[in-house]
Amino acid sequence: MPKILYAPASPYSAKVRMAATHAGVAFEALLTDTNNPSADFLAANPLGKIPVLVTDEGEAVYDSRAITQYLNRVSRNSLFPRNAAKRTEAERLEALADGICDCLLAHVYERRFRPEEKVHQEWLDKQWSKVTQALDALNAAPPKLPRKITAGQIALRACLGYLELRFPGKWERGRAKLVRWAKRFDAKFPELAALVPQAPS
Repeated sequence: MPKILYAPASPYSAKVRMAATHAGVAFEALLTDTNNPSADFLAANPLGKIPVLVTDEGEAVYDSRAITQYLNRVSRNSLFPRNAAKRTEAERLEALADGICDCLLAHVYERRFRPEEKVHQEWLDKQWSKVTQALDALNAAPPKLPRKITAGQIALRACLGYLELRFPGKWERGRAKLVRWAKRFDAKFPELAALVPQAPS
């Protein structure tokens, strides 16, 4: 059985676990501490980043977008449409959701790893402005939620889950459509909703 090395709060980890579940690819989830990396973890990904998917043959696949593409191949296109235009749309949505998460992680790490007097507020403001621009664009035209969703919708739900976890009350105002979208997603796909980013236990 493939293994997915993950951290519970990571939006990228959530995305690939959700994607594997939706694609019907059974996996073993292995909790991984990137701050205290094991030799096995670094052998799987010398960058020391999660998530990592380790195949039955011992081959490591990373980063999260490479993993969703891998899962799509082994599940015979369960995560991306065959139609070129629709596939591009799904890939674009995944990239946008991941890009928001990149900005959010930069925000979190700046405060977590720098002394307060060295926090670069201008940098934080720039990252947050990117987040709000992207969220406003998504709120203006939320993606559809058909029965057969793609890695794009999954990535967006993982992204919103990370916002709910790390930035509660700071992103929802004026974005009621996105808030409702997340609730509809959870109602339609409860098995995926159970895998959104969560605080470590």
